Amino acid sequence: MIRGLYTGASGMAAQQVRLDSIANNLANIDTDGYKRDVTVSKAFAQLLLRRMDDDGVYLHPLGSGDRAPVIGKIGTGVEANEVFTEHEQGALKGTDSDFDLALDGKGFMSISTPQGERYTRNGSFILGKEGYLETKEGYPVLGENGPIVVKQNNFQVDKDGRVWVNKAYQDDPLDLVGREQNEWEEPVLLDTLKLVNFETVRYLAKQGSSLYKETEESGPALSLAGQTRPTVIQGFTEASNVNPVTEMVRMIEVNRLYEANQKTIQTEDASLGKLINEVAKV
Repeated sequence: MIRGLYTGASGMAAQQVRLDSIANNLANIDTDGYKRDVTVSKAFAQLLLRRMDDDGVYLHPLGSGDRAPVIGKIGTGVEANEVFTEHEQGALKGTDSDFDLALDGKGFMSISTPQGERYTRNGSFILGKEGYLETKEGYPVLGENGPIVVKQNNFQVDKDGRVWVNKAYQDDPLDLVGREQNEWEEPVLLDTLKLVNFETVRYLAKQGSSLYKETEESGPALSLAGQTRPTVIQGFTEASNVNPVTEMVRMIEVNRLYEANQKTIQTEDASLGKLINEVAKV
């Protein structure tokens, strides 16, 4: 009877963890580059039930055994074993900003932060005060030669992630004001976006602000080159891969399972109270 209380309580705790993940997914539906979290539950070891009126205990040189017939198994509860991230490709949506970049394929853009190099799929960038291409939190976007420095309306990013600037910018940046990109002189290669991937993407750790950091399980960042690089699309961002309808259905399912475990505890508590208050008197 006490086992039933623990089993119901473990089920409620596992569903609470799952509910937290779903709520976080729904809160980040509109966050560019966000990847949904999924909770994996694991059952505790099951117990074998044997017929009690059969004396099947026997001794042997290494200890003892039990020949009593097995009549079934009983569960001993469940736990939230892991919360992992699904790195499915999100939909691409067009914007009016040349500073927005989207990746079509597997990989991450590299970002410089005070805690070290971090990685993101959120390509909603801005132009920093010092001319750096930055995240909205102010972290510089890295190229293969370091942080990328650009000016308003003076750069283009091709599908291979190469950043091109107008040759005229090298001499007089003010000469670009009011000029269309098709009026540019010969473009000059400034840098190439630093794109990386990991051996086991599943084990990347979320750090917040759409940033990931490598872990021992994910392995170190591997620089991408040639055909392994994802396609870079300027003027687009990658939407989150959260399906709001699916998440709402899962939230309803979690609520039902939580209520079922709650009723299990109430039933066990009522039975235990009856045992103590009525049976014990006899």
